[in-house]
Amino acid sequence: MKKVINQIHVSSERDTMRKEYDFSGAVRGVTASRYAQGTNVVVIDPEILDVFPDALAVNEILRALAPVMRQKYSIVVHSI
Repeated sequence: MKKVINQIHVSSERDTMRKEYDFSGAVRGVTASRYAQGTNVVVIDPEILDVFPDALAVNEILRALAPVMRQKYSIVVHSI
């Protein structure tokens, strides 16, 4: 016995945009260059959010830690 699968056909001409989304004043491609540059997103564990409440705090500590990590990485690369 074959299973019958209901298929929903959506016409490409049918407007499916919700009424609360109003893009009438939008400019196409205005953020395309920023998007093309890429982004780095890091999810911070909730238990350390008190230490890293925002991007500024994260960047400050990473800048302070970067020289140590670079030194450690340099030692590992040169010992191989």
